[in-house]
Amino acid sequence: MKALTHIQTIETYFFVGIGGIGMSALARYFHQKQKQVLGYDRTASALTQKLQEEGIQIQFEEEKTIAQLQKLHHKTTAIVFTPAISKQSKLWKFMLQTELFTIKRAELLGKLTHNKFCLAVAGTHGKTTTTSILTHILKENGVGVTAFLGGILNEEQTNYISTGEDVFVVEADEFDRSFLQLHPTVAVITSTDADHLEIYGTADVLLENFNAFAKQVTKKVFVASELSLKGEKIGFMSTDSIYAKNIRVRSGSYFFDLVTRYNTLTNIQLTLPGKHNLFNAISAIALAAYYQPEKIESFAASLATFKGVQRRFNYLLNEEKLSIVDDYAHHPTEIAAAHQAAQEMHPNENLMLIFQPHLFSRTQKFAEDFAQSLMLFDEICILEIYPAREEPIEGINAAFLANKIQNKPVKIIEKTEMLSSIKDTTCSVVLLLGAGDIGVEAQKIKSYFKYEMELE
Repeated sequence: MKALTHIQTIETYFFVGIGGIGMSALARYFHQKQKQVLGYDRTASALTQKLQEEGIQIQFEEEKTIAQLQKLHHKTTAIVFTPAISKQSKLWKFMLQTELFTIKRAELLGKLTHNKFCLAVAGTHGKTTTTSILTHILKENGVGVTAFLGGILNEEQTNYISTGEDVFVVEADEFDRSFLQLHPTVAVITSTDADHLEIYGTADVLLENFNAFAKQVTKKVFVASELSLKGEKIGFMSTDSIYAKNIRVRSGSYFFDLVTRYNTLTNIQLTLPGKHNLFNAISAIALAAYYQPEKIESFAASLATFKGVQRRFNYLLNEEKLSIVDDYAHHPTEIAAAHQAAQEMHPNENLMLIFQPHLFSRTQKFAEDFAQSLMLFDEICILEIYPAREEPIEGINAAFLANKIQNKPVKIIEKTEMLSSIKDTTCSVVLLLGAGDIGVEAQKIKSYFKYEMELE
């Protein structure tokens, strides 16, 4: 395995795990740059199919992948990978022995944005929504932006946007300390809740790494007002440099005023529900306004036309008798935020939750916190844990989590029982939450209700 020290001479990029949301955005960038882009993934998905339709070749078998890699020129080819690759796989063992250059996705992103005007969003929650809002308001106001997003924009149906290279927009991911590969011009840190403790060990070590990231930002760091990190405070407090006030909900939208270091903007509209999304919007405006302060009013006005990101409080159904929401929330804080958003949009209505835990280690470490956030709902269904990159931990399963829940109806269900559970509930609002493959099932449920409505 040879480390890649430069990218100028690379003509072929091979992405291992190309169906991942972060990998696919980078693949699209190099494909647009007329590089040869190839990839491998264990399973086909809607995203890999889209990449193939765009002209990117993808393998789904390790042996064929290795055979393909062996034919590539070792001085002009780079293999891009993430820590998610199995260290027991044949492909990993090949990578250890190959003369081809190898590079982690995060390192490649760091090299790509080095010495560019880069706006980064860090935090255990809110990265994808904030970068997506930021990309939208920059693009709408004529800024040449290249953005690598951790989700699919509803309007553009892609996680990669490029209208120019005046500004790069990236997510500064704390997983595997990936964000320490970045040296952005300006950054915002939205949250530092304990997560990924399988990497960091303790919440204090996680916080130390956020501090280390902040020191790598070359110009300005914005931080949520409640955080202990150094930086310009933003949020909802009158002591913040940028803050929202006069917040109200009308016809499913937020309307608010924004006090900034330049002026006070009034009657701004945001169609995304949830106070966490309101903070994400404030963060996006702060970053955009640092780049072009003279356009701050236009940036704020562009919030009203943002159509959202897939699996970020997306309504699969929104009818008088039943509403179904699909959301990526997989951490206790995110689950509580999704509940707050649903409660605000549907006051005095009962809320049902179908939750798919993500990772055995996260479920084990935050079991009590999960229980507290799940118990906010009136009715709770729990799917088995989605393992992702992990091996099972004995005794850590859906039943382990269900047993922590008190005084609320809870049951463990299979994915095949999701639809019947929704049909049987007396709740008028259902939230489907989790970072695993529950999103695939959500689309099946959406199709079912769409078909039923067409029959009526």
